[in-house]
Amino acid sequence: MTHPTENAALPLHDLLIPTPRSLTAGDGGPLVVGDRLRLSSPHAGLATVTPLVVDLLRAEGVTLVDAEPDDAIGPATLGLELRPDADGGANRTQDSEAYALSVSDRGISITAASPAGIFYGAQTLAQFLSSGRGGARSIPALHIHDAPRFRYRGAMLDVARHFFDVDTVKSYIDRIALAKLNHLHLHLSDDQGWRLHIDSWPRLTERGSSGAVGGGAGGFYTHDDYREIVAYAAERFVTVVPEIDLPGHTHAAIVAYPELAPPLYAGAPDSAERPEDDTPAPEFAPYGGVEVGFSTVDTRSDVVHRFVADVTREIAALTPGPYLHLGGDESLSTSEEDYLDFLARASAAASTTGKTLVFWHEAGASAELPPGTIGQYWDYLIPRGRSADQTRRFVENAGAVILSPADAIYVDMKHADDDPLGLVWADGPTNVETSYSWEPDEVIAGLSPDAILGIEAPLWSETIESLADIDALAFPRLLAAAEIAWSPRPSESPERTWSSFRRRLVGWQPRLDALGIGYTRAEGVDWS
Repeated sequence: MTHPTENAALPLHDLLIPTPRSLTAGDGGPLVVGDRLRLSSPHAGLATVTPLVVDLLRAEGVTLVDAEPDDAIGPATLGLELRPDADGGANRTQDSEAYALSVSDRGISITAASPAGIFYGAQTLAQFLSSGRGGARSIPALHIHDAPRFRYRGAMLDVARHFFDVDTVKSYIDRIALAKLNHLHLHLSDDQGWRLHIDSWPRLTERGSSGAVGGGAGGFYTHDDYREIVAYAAERFVTVVPEIDLPGHTHAAIVAYPELAPPLYAGAPDSAERPEDDTPAPEFAPYGGVEVGFSTVDTRSDVVHRFVADVTREIAALTPGPYLHLGGDESLSTSEEDYLDFLARASAAASTTGKTLVFWHEAGASAELPPGTIGQYWDYLIPRGRSADQTRRFVENAGAVILSPADAIYVDMKHADDDPLGLVWADGPTNVETSYSWEPDEVIAGLSPDAILGIEAPLWSETIESLADIDALAFPRLLAAAEIAWSPRPSESPERTWSSFRRRLVGWQPRLDALGIGYTRAEGVDWS
C-alpha cells in the first residue's frame, strides 16, 4: 500500500477532478476493462441511481450489462453497494455524499452510505474509463476514500439577462454534476426579464418576460417547465435554488405592474415610455441594457409587500429544496432606511414559507433577518468597504456563508483581454490559475471555517446567448471551483496545487471533447 501523499505516482490520478480525499495503491495487477462491464447492484435503494450510472459509463464507451459469471464478457464486474457506515474516509459519521471506490484485477466496487455517494463514485470511475475511450482501459489496483469538503457546492446561471430554455438548463445541470457540484442557483428575475410564471401576478410573464440584453428575445418558464428542471436536477443530486432579486433589479416586474414602482420612478435609462396626459398609470418599456442600480420597488407600499408574499409563497411551493434566494444586492436607488425596512418586512413574509432564506451579502446590514439566514458573499478576495462586516453579520445571526468572490469564480469574467465573451469589471480578466489559487478560509477575516456553508460559481449572462457561450465561459474555470468546493484544503492534500490541477486539466481535455463540452483553451495550461 502507498501512503496518500504518494498519489502523484499513480498515473491515472492525473485524470481526477476534483482530486479525492485519499487515493492509495491496491495489491495485485491492473484491471483491464473493455467495452462492457458486468453490473451487480442488488440493493433496492439503488433503483434510481443505477440508470444514471449506466448513462455515465455509456458516455465513456462502456456498456453495463447483467450477465452470468460463466459468460464470455470476461471477469470484470462493477459492484454497487449501499452501506450505512461508509464515510469516505472523512471521519464524519455517515457522510451522505461519501463513497469508497476500489479497483482490483477482479473488478470494481463502489460503496456509499447513500445513492448520492454511489453517483459521485461513478463520476470518479467515469474519469478513469475516459482514458481509453474506444479501446481497452487498464486501471491500476487502487482504493479511493472520498467525501466533500463543503456541503454546498454551487453554480449559478443567470436566465434573466438572457433567457435559456429548459433543454439548455438541463445540459448545464449535466455539466455541473460531472464535477460533483450539487446546487444550481437560478437567477430568475432582473431588470431585463422575469422568467417564472406566477399565477397570482400573471403579467410578470405576459409583459415582464419580453426583455433581454440587447433587445433579444425574452422567454419564461411555465410551472411545468420549472418542475421539469427541478426534477431533472434532483435525479442528479442537484438542488435548485431559485432567486427573485429584490428590491433592486426589479424593472421587469415594474414593466408588468407599474404600481410596484415608487413615486417619480423614471424607469430604465432610455427605456421609459412617457404616458399620455390621460393615462391613469405610467407604462415602462422593457430594458435591454446592462447598467444596474437604477430600479427599486416602492418599499413602503402594501401592494409591494403583498407581491413579495404571493411570489415567495408560490415559488416555495414549486421548489422542494430548502433554499429561497431574495437577492438584496445593488439596491442603489433605495435609501438605507427604506432598504432596511424592506428587508425586515420581506424576509419575515418569505420565512413563513418554511424555506431557509439566502441574500447577497449587502443584506447583512440588517439586524432583523430571520435567524439562520444565509449570506452570499460576492465581493473581492480582499474585501472592500463594508462587505466583510455585512457577511459576518449572517453568522452572528446563526446563519452561514456561501462564498462567491467575483475576482476568482465569477465565470462570466473574460478569460483574457481579447476574448469575445465576458466582462472585466472584477479587476479585469480572470484566468484559470486565479480561479483555482484561493482558499475559502482566508477570504473573510475572523470567519470560522465551520461558518462557510460552501462556495458557488456564478455565471451572469450579459454577453452569452447559447450553450456554446455558457461552455466557453464556464470551462475550465468551473472545474477549478468544483475542486475547491469538494477537495481537501491544500494543506491536507499534495494534489491541491496549481501545478497538479493544471496537469489534470490536460487529462480532462479528451473527455470534454468527447462529451461535446466546449471550453476555452485558457492561458497557463499546455492544451497541446
